[in-house]
Formats: sequence, structure tokens, C-alpha cells
Amino acid sequence: MKLVRHGGRGPAVIVLHGGPGAPGSAGGLARGLGDGFRVLEPWQRGSADGGELSVARHVADLLELAAAECPGERPALVGSSWGAMLALAAAAEAPDAFAALALVGCGTFDVAARARMQDLIAERAAGGLEAAMQALNDLDPDARLSARAALLESIYGVDMLPEPGPVAVDARANAETWADMLRLQAEGRYPAAFAAIRVPVIMLHGAEDPHPGGMVRDSLEPHLPQLEYREWQRCGHYPWREREARDGFFAVLRAWLQLARGQNA
Repeated sequence: MKLVRHGGRGPAVIVLHGGPGAPGSAGGLARGLGDGFRVLEPWQRGSADGGELSVARHVADLLELAAAECPGERPALVGSSWGAMLALAAAAEAPDAFAALALVGCGTFDVAARARMQDLIAERAAGGLEAAMQALNDLDPDARLSARAALLESIYGVDMLPEPGPVAVDARANAETWADMLRLQAEGRYPAAFAAIRVPVIMLHGAEDPHPGGMVRDSLEPHLPQLEYREWQRCGHYPWREREARDGFFAVLRAWLQLARGQNA
């Protein structure tokens, strides 16, 4: 995996991008934590590496990275969207490997929450945006996914700053990894497996995020009784990019990571 480093001093934090298959999409989140933390931003395994991608493969990669880069230390995980789901899966597989989990705009773990998310997206895309998305069908898969993400920014955010770094798109990685996550949910593994996690966990969510934060929280709480929840108004799926929420979001996240790590380093 490509590994981008930020900061250089302080406790280790691993920032996990979303997608799946959107490396670089959490670059601004990782950079924003570089003051006070040693931040590792891995670009997760892509389809070009060969073999079918799965949640287990991504978990194994993350555990290998943590062991190699943080010997003798328990890093915190900060995951965005799909990255939040990966953080939970990895911590459930290796409960002693990480000090804390921060879930930013966490993805869905049940059919009802996904249906609500899809309804919100459909409502906001009605009209010209819906037609523009249909016009993308003739593009190749990577270009189509990239263009779709760009069109959806107005749905996923309120008043967003641009992501300052490059964002790659891997449609095959997205499809294969997400299909495996859905399979694991349908079989009942997730979110039940998260009961193995004993470290502090917090959800950080925008009130305007089409991912329904309250419903995701409610699906996790029976398995994660230690779960904390913070929500920002006029904030969408990427709080670190929102003009109004950005400063408050980073203030809460930095303080929480310092406190949680101090208790569980």
C-alpha cells in the first residue's frame, strides 16, 4: 500500500479513507491531525494488486501496517465513511491492537439505514442532478465513479472546501469490497462482531449527511455500549471540509484522541 505520512511527533494515528476505492479522499482529515500526532494515511489495496478484494484482506493489510509502523504502540484509528467501517472490522479482529476508534460519517450496517440513505440521496438528486448522473452511463467504470462522486458533493455537503490533495478512484475495488461487506452483514457477522471491541469509540457526524447518523448509532450501540456520538448542524459527510463545522470538528477530535489514548495507550 502507498503510505502518506503527516506530522512526525506525538501519538500514532492511522487515518482510513472512504470509498471503498477512493484513496486520497481523507487527505485533508489526515493533514488536519498532523499537528500533535504522527499520522499515517494508507492508500488501501486496489484492484491492480491482483486477486479479489474483501473486508478480510483489507483488515489483514491494516493489521500488518500497524504492527510494522507502530511497534510497541497501540495507534488510534480515525476512519471516514467506509474507512470507519474498516476501523470497526479491524478492531473486532484484533481487540488489543488499537487504542481508540473515531468514526467520521460512518457507513450503514442494516437495510433500514441504507434505505433511508438512498431515499435522502434520491430526494436531493431530483431534477437536473438526477439527469446529469444518468448521462454518466457511457463512461468507463473508474471515470463514471469519479464523475458521480463530483456530482454528489452538493448532496453530501453543505458549504465545503475542496479536498486539497489528489483523490484516486478504483471502481473495481469499490464494487468487490462493498459486496463483501454487504455479504458479511447479511450473514449476521456485522455489527455483532463489534462486541469484541473494548476501547473508546466515538461517532462524529454531520446532521446533513445522507448517511443517517442516528440510525447508524442505534445499530451499533447494542454491541458498543461505550459508543459516544457528536453531531454538527450545517455539516455533511466530510466535517473537515465544512466551513462552519471544520474548526469545531477538529477541536473535538483532537481533544478526544488525546484523552482516549491517554487512557488506553
